[in-house]
Amino acid sequence: MAGAAARARRPLRGATIGFLTVAVALGVAELIAAFVGESASPVIAVGGVAVDATPEWLKSFAIRTFGEQDKLVLTAGIVLVLAVAAVALGIGAVRRRAIGYTGVAVFAAIGIASALSRPAASPWDVLPVVLGAAAGAYALSRLLEANDASAAAAGPEMPTAQREIANPDRRRFLLTSLAVGGVAVLAGGAGRALVGRRFDVEASRASVRLPAPSSPAGPLPAGSDIGVGDMQPFVTPNTDFYRVDTALIVPKLPADEWTLKVHGMVDRPLELTYEQLLARPMIERDVTLTCVSNEIGGPYVGNARWIGAPLADLLEEAGIRPDSTQLVSTSIDGMTIGTPVDAVLDGRDAMLAIGMNGEPLPPEHGFPVRMVVPGLYGYVSATKWLIDLEASTFEAFDPYWVRRGWAEEAPIETMSRIDTPRPLASVPAGSLAIGGVAWAQHVGIDRVEVRVDQGDWQQARLAEVPSIDTWRQWSYAWDATPGNHTLEARAIDGDGQTQTSERSEPFPDGATGWHSVVVTVT
Repeated sequence: MAGAAARARRPLRGATIGFLTVAVALGVAELIAAFVGESASPVIAVGGVAVDATPEWLKSFAIRTFGEQDKLVLTAGIVLVLAVAAVALGIGAVRRRAIGYTGVAVFAAIGIASALSRPAASPWDVLPVVLGAAAGAYALSRLLEANDASAAAAGPEMPTAQREIANPDRRRFLLTSLAVGGVAVLAGGAGRALVGRRFDVEASRASVRLPAPSSPAGPLPAGSDIGVGDMQPFVTPNTDFYRVDTALIVPKLPADEWTLKVHGMVDRPLELTYEQLLARPMIERDVTLTCVSNEIGGPYVGNARWIGAPLADLLEEAGIRPDSTQLVSTSIDGMTIGTPVDAVLDGRDAMLAIGMNGEPLPPEHGFPVRMVVPGLYGYVSATKWLIDLEASTFEAFDPYWVRRGWAEEAPIETMSRIDTPRPLASVPAGSLAIGGVAWAQHVGIDRVEVRVDQGDWQQARLAEVPSIDTWRQWSYAWDATPGNHTLEARAIDGDGQTQTSERSEPFPDGATGWHSVVVTVT
């Protein structure tokens, strides 16, 4: 019976050994990453590789299903896979030590390859993985020694009196496990705390005083918010503004360390500091941004008042050459985005934005500097955490998303959305306000039409807007009768083009089709 009990305990001991080994490795790696750089964390590095390797259909599914929590879900998935692999490593190591050390080496190799594969990687980025693996290997050796001593002392044929003497060896394994677990917790906790202190940009952000724009936006026109139901306000609060990007952690760059290089197909390459950027003439504009991943009726659209330096002026100062067709922008985490040069130089209010709704950019929305180009989906225009601009051509370079099959040029599709009543809502009979928003940035919305149960199209009432670069609220008074009804909306843009009814998925250049909701009138 004693032998059977010992054999039953073996997998549990092995799982404990493997879990603690990996925990120590990750904890020490997190601590070292606090000194090397937050992105050097093995979980973040491996996560970045996973994001890049994920097929587009799976990325779209993740965004649809988890929204802005997709990164948290990915990180949790990586940790879960590590935990399962750790358990397998420990069980194997109890049977044969070489299995455990080989597993640690494999983890280290994956971490090193992932760290070096990141666009902004440096040789120092492998240090957290190397030292973490060394700590994990040492912890594994101590745990295996304690386990072997316990197993040898408490053999199945050992008399009761001798098993009492063996208790110290069993206690040795317990104490060793507690010590190793404590190291993992302390190292990981200290690493997270140091990261929070070393890479916190809130103090830098709080010190920024936005300059008064030389070309202010002025007050919003009366009637820009029509106040129907629970529609979103015309100006989206910063805390509610959508965020879609590939960064598992928000890049953190203090303003006084920021510089921007302007180079490539220019006659006079430039390099700007943040202070020099703030000294340039500033414009203030209301601009609606839209993510290409936004499905029909989706939430990935928002409107804000931006302050920034005109991008066209900067490119003209650098002497951009006439044969340059693509402006390649790079963020601090290595993300590359390609913007048509014509869209920057055609007179629209493209800018290097430093402020959002009256305050410095929030970190998750690009502090200290991001691009804003009206009329283009974000993946070809709205680079956050911007540090580099290169004048190039479409033939010379494929940016991040283009290499994954998305269109090179992506003007925003004309779209309308019903915000109230909500899908499958139950509403009372009688007069009911149908309301929503429509957008066709840099073209503008001329009309919105609504129909019920495929009847005749009826013209909605439009809110006022400050420019053609923002979305536009609309409403329609409906005499609701009992029963189930289908409501549809479509927009007509400033060029007289009616929003197409043909439905398409966001990939590769934006979703199209009419938004519809079904409601029950009681």
